[in-house]
Amino acid sequence: VQLVESGGGLVQPGGSLRLSCAVSGFTFSFYRMSWYRQAPGKEREWVATITPAGGSTNYADSVKGRFTISRDNAKNTVYLQMNTLKPEDTAVYYCTVYITRRYWGQGTQVTVSL
Repeated sequence: VQLVESGGGLVQPGGSLRLSCAVSGFTFSFYRMSWYRQAPGKEREWVATITPAGGSTNYADSVKGRFTISRDNAKNTVYLQMNTLKPEDTAVYYCTVYITRRYWGQGTQVTVSL
């Protein structure tokens, strides 16, 4: 199982970023996918989840209305569109899947700052 995140970077408050997570080693369309994040000095926290076919999504209250999780099962990729970014969104973002155990990508850094 491999998960590879990309798309992070430095962005000003109010800006947008789109994260991608390309996966391999399992049947992507069978599993729900999630994004987590970990800010400096804080525990890793759940951000969003999408069901296998993409028909249902859930979000943490802190990102609801600003972030959108989506997936392309033909491309084995899950996305996180992040709009109206705030400094408190600064964190390393991870995609993850649970298949008998939880697998994580290496993470991608998102920094929201002037």
